[in-house]
Amino acid sequence: MQIIHRVTVMQVLTEQSKEKLLASFAEKKQTLERECSQLYFQLRKHEKDQQNPDVAESFKKAIEKRQDKIKMIDFQISQTHSLPLGSEVKEKEIDALLSIDVGDNWHEKTAANTIVIKDGVVIEIRPR
Repeated sequence: MQIIHRVTVMQVLTEQSKEKLLASFAEKKQTLERECSQLYFQLRKHEKDQQNPDVAESFKKAIEKRQDKIKMIDFQISQTHSLPLGSEVKEKEIDALLSIDVGDNWHEKTAANTIVIKDGVVIEIRPR
């Protein structure tokens, strides 16, 4: 029988992966800043109309959410700069198929595994 099991993917930080990570953060930040600009534009447009104050409030909340995300990305960028090369960074969690047979030790089979990658290449698969 096969079951779906959660596996953590860790990335070993190299110069190349650090640059990619920082570029990814910068891209996300730029997208959020663009969305904030659009929302500010829409907010000003609705404030001039003054027809529905609830709409303006929803725009303000949406802007605030994005500004919080931008602050979080700024924090992640600063943390990434301070990490030494060779550090392991959690990249994501994925679902994997796990084969279970009668007689298998449930705890050993379902112990969460970790996949370690370096520059896109799997270098280690370890039980947690």
